[in-house]
Amino acid sequence: MPQSAGRNATMKILRLIATSLAVGVAAFAVLPATAAEVIRIVSPFPTTTLDPMRSAGAGNIETYGQLYARLLQRNPTTGALEPGLAESWDVSADGRTYTFHLRNAQFSDGSPITAGDVTFSLERIRTDKKSAYPAPLGAVESVSEADPRTVVITLKSAFAPFLGNLEIWNMGIVSKADVEKQGAEKAFATAPLTSGPYSVKEWKPNEKLVLQPNAHYWRKGYPKSDATVELREVASPETRVAMLKAGEADVMRSVQWAQIDDLKATDSVDMRLEPSTTIYMTLLNNKREPFSNMKARQAAAYAIDNKAMAKAITRGYAQPANTTLPGSIDFHDKDHPGIPVDIAKAKQLLAESGMEGREVKILATSGATEQQMALLLQAQWQAIGLKPVIVNVDSGAWWDATGKGDYDAAANWWYNETPDPDLAVRWAVCGSCGSNSYNTFYSNPKVDELVEQGTKEANPVKRAEIYKEIQRITTEEVAQIPLYYAPNAVAYSKRLEGIKLTPTLQWTLEDTTVAK
Repeated sequence: MPQSAGRNATMKILRLIATSLAVGVAAFAVLPATAAEVIRIVSPFPTTTLDPMRSAGAGNIETYGQLYARLLQRNPTTGALEPGLAESWDVSADGRTYTFHLRNAQFSDGSPITAGDVTFSLERIRTDKKSAYPAPLGAVESVSEADPRTVVITLKSAFAPFLGNLEIWNMGIVSKADVEKQGAEKAFATAPLTSGPYSVKEWKPNEKLVLQPNAHYWRKGYPKSDATVELREVASPETRVAMLKAGEADVMRSVQWAQIDDLKATDSVDMRLEPSTTIYMTLLNNKREPFSNMKARQAAAYAIDNKAMAKAITRGYAQPANTTLPGSIDFHDKDHPGIPVDIAKAKQLLAESGMEGREVKILATSGATEQQMALLLQAQWQAIGLKPVIVNVDSGAWWDATGKGDYDAAANWWYNETPDPDLAVRWAVCGSCGSNSYNTFYSNPKVDELVEQGTKEANPVKRAEIYKEIQRITTEEVAQIPLYYAPNAVAYSKRLEGIKLTPTLQWTLEDTTVAK
C-alpha cells in the first residue's frame, strides 16, 4: 500500500475539525445517574464508526483506545512500551522476525482472544482496501499464528520503529469469529465485541457514545472506576465551557486559546496544557512558481516571525517551532536555531529568486486559527514584496486543491501517531513515500535516502544523527515553514484523578478514579 494511504490519519482528523463546526451543538440531557456514576467527556470530535480499521478521525482515535486492546501499550506516565495482549516477545538476530506470546485474555463476551484474532486483525489493517491507515504495517511481509497463543510477524527487512507501530490506535484486536459470522458492517454497528477496558452500552451517532467497564478485560482491577463513560459531541466551545463549569461535563476537549485563562481561574476545573506531537506549519507548493524556487521559499520563511505568530494566535501557550518535525518526538533537534525573522534577508533572497511581485494564493478554511494564520502570512509576505491573496475554501476543496498542487501556500497542522519520527518524516518531508511531502511536492533524494536509513539503524545514537540531518536539510530548504508546537489544551473536573489525554490521543480512562 502507498504510504499516502496511511497518512489519511491527519487528513481525516482535519476534515472532522472543519466539518464539526457545522454539526451544531448536541443537545444535553440530564441523566438519572448521579454525577459520581458517570464520566462525561465533551468534544467537537464525533465517534463515526466502531471499527478500528475504518477511520482516522480524531473522535474515533480516542474511542478505539477504550474499546480495543493492542499487543503492546504505552505507560501513560513514562511513555515506555509495555506488554499488552502480548505478555512477552522475541526478536530474531537479523531483526526481521518478531514472535509474540499472548496472555490468557478474553473478549467482552468471555470468549478467548487467540493468535487467530491477532493475525486476522492485523491483516485487515494491512491488506483490506477499506483500511484507513495501513502504513504502520508497511514493513510487514507476513503475519501468522504458530499456535493459539503465539503470533509470528516477519518483516521485509529490519525496521527499528516496528514495535512502537504496533501500539498505534488502529492496531486494536477484534474478534475474528464475530466479524466473520456477522460481517464487518453488522459486527461493528452497535455493540461490537471488545478487547479493551470498555464495551459499548449505548451509541447514538452524532450525539453520544456510552461506554461501560469490560468485566473480562485482561488487566485485573481495571478500569479502576466502575463509572460509565459518556463521549458527547458538542461542537460549540462556549457550550462545552458552560457544561464544564456547571458540572454537566467532567472533561472538555479542545479548549480554545482564549478560554484557557478563564478556566485556569475556575476553582472546580483543572486546566492543563498536555504534551502533544502537533506541529502547526505552512505548506509551500514546490510544484509551481513562486515556491518551486528554493530562494523564494527561503525568503517566505525569513519573512515569518513565528515567535510573534505563536504569541498572537495561542496567547503564548504554544512553543515556536525550530524544525520541520514536532518538538516532542524522539530525536527532535532542540538545538537547531530554526529560521529567524530577517526581513532584509528575505527581500534579498526574493530579489535573487526573480519572484518579486508574484501573486501567492493562500488557501484557508473557515476555522478561527486557520483564518488568523492566513492573515498573518499575508501581512508578512506583503512586507517583502509578494502579493498574497487569501482564498477561502471548505475542507473538501482544501484537500482537493492541495492534493492536486493547485495552490501556492496553506497554513495547517499535523501530528505524529508515535514518539518515533519515522511516520513523521514519511508524511512531511519524504518525496518518495507516497505523501508528496504532505502535498508540498518537496523532494530531495538525499532526504529520502536518510528516511530509509533511519528505519534500518538500530543504534539510537546513530538514529539521532540521521534525523538531525533530515531536520537540518528540510528546515534550510524550507520543505515546510515551521510555525509552532501546540500542546493539547484539555480541561478536567477536579473530581477526577488519573485521567489525561496522551500525545497519541488516548484517554487514560482505565486509570481514572472519581472522588465521591
